[in-house]
Amino acid sequence: MRSFSFYERVSRAFHDRSSLSRLVVLFTVRCLLNPTFAKYVGNVDGFSFPDADFGGGGLVVYSESKSSPGVKSLGSSEDDNKKKRVLVLGTGWAGTSFLKNLNNSSYDVQVVSPRNYFAFTPLLPSVTCGTVEARSIVEPIRNIVKKKNVDIHFSEAECIRIDAENKKVYCKSSQDTNLNGEEEFAVDYDYLVIAMGARANTFNTPGVVENCHFLKEVEDAQRIRRSVIDCFERASLPTLTDEERKRILHFVVVGGGPTGVEFAAELHDFVTEDLVKLYPTVKDLVKITLLEAGDHILNMFDKRITAFAEEKFGRDGIDVKTGSMVVKVSDKEISTKERGNGNNITSVPYGMVVWSTGIGTRPVVMDFMKQIGQTNRRALATDEWLRVEGCDNIYALGDCATINQRKVMEDISAIFSKADKDNSGTLTFKEFQEVIGDICERYPQMELYLKNKQMRDIVDLTKDSKGDVAKDSIELDIEGFKSALSQVDSQMKNLPATAQVAAQQGAYLASCFNRMEECEQNPEGPLRFRGSGRHRFHPFSSTGILDNLLHWGESKQRHNFQETGFPSVTAPSGCGILYMQVSLSAGAQGHW
Repeated sequence: MRSFSFYERVSRAFHDRSSLSRLVVLFTVRCLLNPTFAKYVGNVDGFSFPDADFGGGGLVVYSESKSSPGVKSLGSSEDDNKKKRVLVLGTGWAGTSFLKNLNNSSYDVQVVSPRNYFAFTPLLPSVTCGTVEARSIVEPIRNIVKKKNVDIHFSEAECIRIDAENKKVYCKSSQDTNLNGEEEFAVDYDYLVIAMGARANTFNTPGVVENCHFLKEVEDAQRIRRSVIDCFERASLPTLTDEERKRILHFVVVGGGPTGVEFAAELHDFVTEDLVKLYPTVKDLVKITLLEAGDHILNMFDKRITAFAEEKFGRDGIDVKTGSMVVKVSDKEISTKERGNGNNITSVPYGMVVWSTGIGTRPVVMDFMKQIGQTNRRALATDEWLRVEGCDNIYALGDCATINQRKVMEDISAIFSKADKDNSGTLTFKEFQEVIGDICERYPQMELYLKNKQMRDIVDLTKDSKGDVAKDSIELDIEGFKSALSQVDSQMKNLPATAQVAAQQGAYLASCFNRMEECEQNPEGPLRFRGSGRHRFHPFSSTGILDNLLHWGESKQRHNFQETGFPSVTAPSGCGILYMQVSLSAGAQGHW
């Protein structure tokens, strides 16, 4: 009866005490509960267990909290309920950078991603050819966060729906076996960080999904690597004609951006340095073609980089076709519309196609955009603090979002009023100088405009209309102020969708979360030109990124590896094109 009384007490406790809803007690050996052990487990939420003799068969006590029918819910303990719940979707550059830099222990963080590791994506082209092994560019996300002093919990699952109204995210487990039909669950949040990245953009071109390789994930790189070897093995079979061998060994890269160019360079090195030794009979039949719809490859880089890359590819025998738009891909031929050729469609046989033409929006993000009224956009629109427009507690960063920078001319009247402290209707040199720092911080296009025009102050801004006058005598009315700043918004630029930008946004947002309470009391941001006081935080600064487009030099590359827990590596020869970009734009020194 003593044992029965204990079971009865336990059962009542699990029904009456919600905090015990996820406690599982399992005993598989016969033991006498001694006073020390009783002290450890004998008082849970005020419930005392007496000394008891447990039988050898074992005891399992389990109770489940209430949730919506058919959907499990991830709850929190009583202690966790005192903390703000932060839900992070994604473990790419933006999400991982946020987690690495978040050090405020007042948050309970839940991470949901179908990928339980972080991948150093700039080296994916190197994985395709074996220059770098896949295991060298990945790090388990649990390893990255385990040393944090913040409560961070990870679930390997995919977000399938965001319910902003009820602050819930519905997810589906990536482990689709042995779950008894309970793959879906819901996660509650106080703050949501969307860092889900983007998918490959096919532009709805027929046959792309069925016949092309993409290069977004580690698995993509490994498939490409196997496919390249398979092409050489098939071409080496004695039953094929030379024409068939040429087709099989024709590698086509669609897209002249950084990924496409890097892959083409890596593939060329792989073929000329390794595969020609293994397959000497077919070495003269290999052809690499790069198709770009624009006028030049790498058109987002410095023009000197574009010229260097095109010249280098010409010397290496890589056929670069600009003004060539793909309209269809079959299992053996790729059809293109050539600009300057009467838009005639030509078909070329191929053995393998890698599609790298930019990024598109993920379906779950598109559904969320429709939910909040952001239709007909390629990405989630955020303000300068990475907060999704129309949602106070939802942030988006990385490739799935774009900053909707406000224009100076939209707020010109408010700026003028804020600067005109004496309400005289005119701005003096001194009044303008007092707010120029806030203007440049709130509207980064202002700083870019002044820098590009080599202007320092209002005197330089008004030279065209006022001529050379003494600074103390300058006074501008609202119309003169509008005229002086009328061209500022021409310097507005969207940030490139790169790993560098995503990582910096993640670090910035983590810094804001670390100082959330402090900045509520003492705002540190620029003046609110359309309101009173100051913004809580400094806005995300993009000028440094735009001034120094794109990747890293040797020291920066190694620094990023060490930051994410990777050992220093030697980058492959195919990265020389991006390295030259750094040399030209940032004055980087050294060699790979």
